[in-house]
Amino acid sequence: MARMARIERTGGPEVIGWADVDLPDPGPGEVRMRNTAIGLNFIDTYHRSGLYKVALPSGLGVEAAGVVEAVGEGVDRFAAGDRVALFGPIGAYATARNVPAASLFKLPDGVEESTAAATLLKGCTAEFMVERVARVQPGATVLVHAAAGGVGQLLIQWLKAIGVTVIGTVGRAEKVAVAQAAGADHILLSGEDDIAARVREITGGEGVPVVFDGVGAATWEASLKSCARRGLVVSYGNASGPVEGVKLATLNDHGSLFVTRPKLFDYYVTPQERAAGAARLFDLLASGKLRPEIGRRFALEDAAQAHRALEAGDTTGSTLLIP
Repeated sequence: MARMARIERTGGPEVIGWADVDLPDPGPGEVRMRNTAIGLNFIDTYHRSGLYKVALPSGLGVEAAGVVEAVGEGVDRFAAGDRVALFGPIGAYATARNVPAASLFKLPDGVEESTAAATLLKGCTAEFMVERVARVQPGATVLVHAAAGGVGQLLIQWLKAIGVTVIGTVGRAEKVAVAQAAGADHILLSGEDDIAARVREITGGEGVPVVFDGVGAATWEASLKSCARRGLVVSYGNASGPVEGVKLATLNDHGSLFVTRPKLFDYYVTPQERAAGAARLFDLLASGKLRPEIGRRFALEDAAQAHRALEAGDTTGSTLLIP
């Protein structure tokens, strides 16, 4: 018997319900995975609210770590007892479930399950955005919004590991220390500082070649105004609401800018892409260059409370749900 989150309709955290499910044996190409830690991510709130469409009824959650309990026909890369983690398919808010073996990553001995659940999705997000989308070069100065968040902290640490100067923004004064601990060189308060003006000051008037913006609507203008000529805005989240009504001429007005709205699953398509990205992440974790902060832990069935805390900005680093 497995306990699983279910939403019958989209809306606020109150729509999260729970069901007990008898799991069948894993089918061909499947693995039964018992979850020991589940990662909370903003995309979970987008699925729940309807901002990102899902077929209803639906599970929730895309990131978890745990242990293989059984394998189906044709699975030879995993065996019962293996420690594994995954991002996708949706439905990670569960004590156990059957998943495609192809979606799993085997955890190295030096990576704890809680660390994997707190890091895999966010860390692979940092990997593909820094190294494959923006191709950030050593010596650059880069702007990272929401620098105290789970992705923000990992972005800072990743950028510092490759020799980049980081300007971070945070929404509250108490989050400054968190961004500092992650390694940000300059920290700006989004509610008090004129972000673009300060970025120009720090960069001698040039602006930054890359902005990583997981906030969305509230930071869009500051991101455009902070970019250097021919700079790139990597818009990857909607914490303050989606960016809408963008006119292409705006990019011209701000210096022939580039903008992308990438998602992880378009960069982790083939087995080779998945293996290379995860290997890079695990290497940086093992070397200590990535130091994920687990800010809060909630019981699995307190997922609605966890969603409220995340949406209110009352979390730092990564948040886990524990079955």
